[in-house]
Amino acid sequence: MSSRCARPEHAPSSSRVEGNGPTILEMMTYRYRGHSMSDPAKYRTREEVQHMRETHDPIEMIRARLLADGVSEDDLKAIDRKVRDEVNAAAEFALSDPEPDASELTTEVLI
Repeated sequence: MSSRCARPEHAPSSSRVEGNGPTILEMMTYRYRGHSMSDPAKYRTREEVQHMRETHDPIEMIRARLLADGVSEDDLKAIDRKVRDEVNAAAEFALSDPEPDASELTTEVLI
């Protein structure tokens, strides 16, 4: 599903949640790689994976749309660098932040 279609498609479930509790949304996804390091994903051909990337990957779809709308390759590379920097900063924070105390395990968890 296109990322542009996802929000309106799930808007009814978003409004239903308020005051009614959780909702289950089924998302159809595609795994580009195996399940783990020991899974070489030999059950798919390279051509199939490439086809799925080119025709169904939401990031590639929005990239193609932005290029078609006149956004430059340099602008997209700058966005990519900014996103990578933000993800790396979040990962560094997560790795360097101290572990919470064991007493916090059930904080704000409904049991």
